[in-house]
Amino acid sequence: MKDKQQIKIFLVDDDALFLKLLEIEFMNHSEFIIETYATGELCMENIGNKPDVIILDYFLNGVEKNAKNGIETLDQIKAFDAEIPVIMLSAQDKIDVAIDCMRHKALDYVVKSETSFLRIQKIIDSIFQYKKLEKQMNWYMERM
Repeated sequence: MKDKQQIKIFLVDDDALFLKLLEIEFMNHSEFIIETYATGELCMENIGNKPDVIILDYFLNGVEKNAKNGIETLDQIKAFDAEIPVIMLSAQDKIDVAIDCMRHKALDYVVKSETSFLRIQKIIDSIFQYKKLEKQMNWYMERM
């Protein structure tokens, strides 16, 4: 994980029940600080809180019909800071939806299910293992 620091995660989903379930799962792990948002607009209003990872729903118009969808929000996040890892979530189990997310620079795509949390947790672990290796490699290269 992130060198004994807590990892700040933004959970963005218009499905209040799924959002709460995901939040509870993350809160059971002390290494996470969680901020939840029902719309992409709210996420972007708070992007200055510097999330380490954003978990973003593909469809975000269940609460507000005119709300930005997940792809529009993803594009805004990447325009703000291209380095923020964004994991897209959706009930859509379609390859074209996953490909669309990847084209817009999502790190990964997870289909909502009873195993979503475990999959997301593995992805987050991989992100921070990679960052740790990258930091070690840079340290080593600077000393050569």
